[in-house]
Amino acid sequence: MEKILTIDGRQVKFKSTGAFLLKYKAQFGRDALQDLYKLQTAIDKNNEIINVEALDLEVMYNIAWSLAKTADPSLPPPIEWLDTFSEFPLNDIIPELQEMIQRCLSSTVSSKKKA
Repeated sequence: MEKILTIDGRQVKFKSTGAFLLKYKAQFGRDALQDLYKLQTAIDKNNEIINVEALDLEVMYNIAWSLAKTADPSLPPPIEWLDTFSEFPLNDIIPELQEMIQRCLSSTVSSKKKA
């Protein structure tokens, strides 16, 4: 799945593939699923913060970078990439990326196992 968002007046492409989770781990040395679960406990379905201790903005930036890097392999490292923006409104960006993340994690394959 691909999505283009306008951030700081620029068109930024994001892409979710099976490699997204591996790129995250390769870059940050952390398991994306564990980080995503922690974020899920911090924010409710209405994107309201319910657990400040579990809220990790670094994870949000890392997720966004990983999805952008999947779309454009020529992107610089995360901090250099983020420095190219004068604003990067996570409150607007993360909800737009949630569907991509969920699609990457959910199954579309039907089980062929018979009882």
